[in-house]
Amino acid sequence: MITRNPSLTDQVKAHIKERIVNDEFEDGRIPPEATLAEDLGVSRTTIRDALGKLEHEGAIYRKQGAGTFVNEAGLQIKSRLEEIWSYEQVLEDHGYKPVVRVLTDEVFPVNQDTAGALGLDKGDEVLVIEKLFLENSTPVVLTRNRIPAALLEEPHRKRKNLPIYEYLEEYCDRRLNYYVSEIVPIAFDADLAKKLGVKRGTPGLSFVEVGFDQNNDAVVQATSYFRDDLLRFRLIRRKAGA
Repeated sequence: MITRNPSLTDQVKAHIKERIVNDEFEDGRIPPEATLAEDLGVSRTTIRDALGKLEHEGAIYRKQGAGTFVNEAGLQIKSRLEEIWSYEQVLEDHGYKPVVRVLTDEVFPVNQDTAGALGLDKGDEVLVIEKLFLENSTPVVLTRNRIPAALLEEPHRKRKNLPIYEYLEEYCDRRLNYYVSEIVPIAFDADLAKKLGVKRGTPGLSFVEVGFDQNNDAVVQATSYFRDDLLRFRLIRRKAGA
């Protein structure tokens, strides 16, 4: 039985997705909406909305006159680029057991690039949180988040290790609403290469992002660096209007 929380559709979607991943549907056929609704104790509308989300993700497909089926190709999409997620979850979705190491958690004077991204002035300060995400002892992802120190509700002290969207809610009373992101291929410099355990000049991938809150204010500048040999992102591209 699915409990009736505000995110009921997402709960149902996650439940069906888990059953798909566990190969619980015979011959890859998804049961009819009425059957799923009865099994889970929810309305057919909720089931329909959950299946619609799974179809949009590419996890299932509908064949007119035949029914709804698991899309094996779509299951290769481990992390959807248009969603905000924790890197712990990303590593788990790729079959890793994540270990998180905080490298930096200090307040510094803002540099010119961050000041421009976050609308700060020279002399302002930012909290810089740098984390390394590892598979056991192997580095996979390095992140650097910069938050205006003025947003902190109390003077900075080292706090719990949280995903940045949870950190903003708990310590800054800001809800991360969306990122504007650039995907940038790079060659790791000496500092990044050392932290990620690769040779200097090794090619990799980075996300360069500015996060905006519920008031559409810029509240975090984030840069993430990925070991391209250990972590790959895939997406489904559709014809416009499809």
